[in-house]
Amino acid sequence: MPLSEPAAREPIHTRTVTCRGYRRTDGLWDIEGHLTDVKTYDFRNDDRGTIESGDPIHEMWVRVTLDERFTIRDIEACTDKSPYRLCPAVTPAYDQLKGLTIGSGFTRKLKERLGGVHGCTHLTELMGPIATTAFQTIFPILARERGMRLEHSGEDKAKGPPPLLNSCHVFASDSPVVRKHWPGLYTGPDTDETEAA
Repeated sequence: MPLSEPAAREPIHTRTVTCRGYRRTDGLWDIEGHLTDVKTYDFRNDDRGTIESGDPIHEMWVRVTLDERFTIRDIEACTDKSPYRLCPAVTPAYDQLKGLTIGSGFTRKLKERLGGVHGCTHLTELMGPIATTAFQTIFPILARERGMRLEHSGEDKAKGPPPLLNSCHVFASDSPVVRKHWPGLYTGPDTDETEAA
């Protein structure tokens, strides 16, 4: 169901984030993120003069190269448009993410290294959708090629829990979805009420 009909209004600002995932021929994966911020009016900027309606105030790119374990092997950040000439100077700082693994604790480590004055707010924010896109790109392909199934007995402790467990509302350990696919990991009530959900 779409959003309800809005009140009368005029457009002011549009942020667009586009992320794409690629499989490389060398066995690695590239995830590219692109962010733009656009106003619907002209305004004066100290460093750029007049920024006209439709001309991005921010236009930034990040390419992350990952291995199949979601470890960042390489990263490139680029600021094509920004409100200050100084903004692009921080892009080399994103090299600090090499060696990090996208997974549990990634956001905390990202902010420790590049939060606040150590990075660019917009480039750092772009890493969130890039991380999600990495998972959506890599996991299904590897799962299909390795014959992995969603089902997991929950009894095989060596494998650890499936990565989706407790990652969102649907995959909460007490949800009917987990009861169906991973009964050994299900923690909800053992009643048929969960079937109705």
